[in-house]
Amino acid sequence: MSLGFEITAYDGAARCGRLLTAHGVVETPAFMPVGTAATVKAMTPDDVAATGARIVLGNTYHLMLRPGAERIASLGGLHNFMHWPHAVLTDSGGFQVMSLAELRTISEEGVAFRSHLDGSKHLLTPERSVEIQHLLGADVTMAFDECMPYPSPREAVEASMQLSMRWAERSRAAFVDRPGHGLFGIVQGGVHPDLRQRMAARLVEIGFDGYAIGGLAIGEGQATTFAMVEATAPALPEDRPRYLMGVGKPADLIGAVMRGIDMFDCVLPTRSGRTGQAFTRGGTLNLRNARHADDPAPLDPECRCPACTGFSRAYLHHLVKAGEILASMLLTRHNLTYYADLMATMRTVIAAGRLADFAAAYLAEAA
Repeated sequence: MSLGFEITAYDGAARCGRLLTAHGVVETPAFMPVGTAATVKAMTPDDVAATGARIVLGNTYHLMLRPGAERIASLGGLHNFMHWPHAVLTDSGGFQVMSLAELRTISEEGVAFRSHLDGSKHLLTPERSVEIQHLLGADVTMAFDECMPYPSPREAVEASMQLSMRWAERSRAAFVDRPGHGLFGIVQGGVHPDLRQRMAARLVEIGFDGYAIGGLAIGEGQATTFAMVEATAPALPEDRPRYLMGVGKPADLIGAVMRGIDMFDCVLPTRSGRTGQAFTRGGTLNLRNARHADDPAPLDPECRCPACTGFSRAYLHHLVKAGEILASMLLTRHNLTYYADLMATMRTVIAAGRLADFAAAYLAEAA
């Protein structure tokens, strides 16, 4: 195994750690801003780094179609291409392929699909997915898997899980070990604890640098998500990072950290920033609302971001209503800063053994 991970503190099931990559250390628990097409929307790389983020997510499916993995490799790899000096995790493309139900065919070999861009035909296999991620230069490569929609019949979920286990083994065989780079396996199994535990056991047998819990946050609800995390996390190796894919709202992050999760990604803070929503210590604000039109107060007086230190709610409301690009830039920067600060706070309270108190206070205030 070539990707380092060390745990520095525990508080119940929660952990603080350090993920050691070829492009620096990532302190965990960590939130990864989503940069699907080699950019975090409405942000420069320097702005992303200023929030505190030290790892971002890119996507195999989108980058293989445009501009192409071989082209990115010829231009020095994804880090150089997008001018991001820190770590990158690349999703395998399995989730995106799931959404192309009318454009794809799944077989043992992989997924044949037509591009949503121009209708061109492609075949994405575990081997090709890992090869693309290698060409991109990802610090963390994700195994190729199938993500079932929710709800799905148990029989279909089990068959899909078995296919994902076979694809995980092929992904592992295709991965080229090298210092500071690693491969994560993805636990599927829908909302069935026994299936998730069975797949977790198989992935541990195969052996990965880290383990993700996938196929959640797709409509099953927070209580079910947490139940699946509780069923799965204890079945994963204690000394490897655990990544809950596609999660989530701040309360989701806190609850999952309390259940032993180390890494997260979600489009919510960036997408919300582009639609006029801001996460603050006083609750979520919709800057489109007229009540902000004459408000001279900052979004969040405790926040360090430029939106809060330089502008009023009234000005941000004006930008949002006017459709100005600056609104997306400032609110995205704010939301990612809020998420980064939330993760930093959790690292601090875990080290101090106070996560439960922090969580109780946070959730009480949010309610």
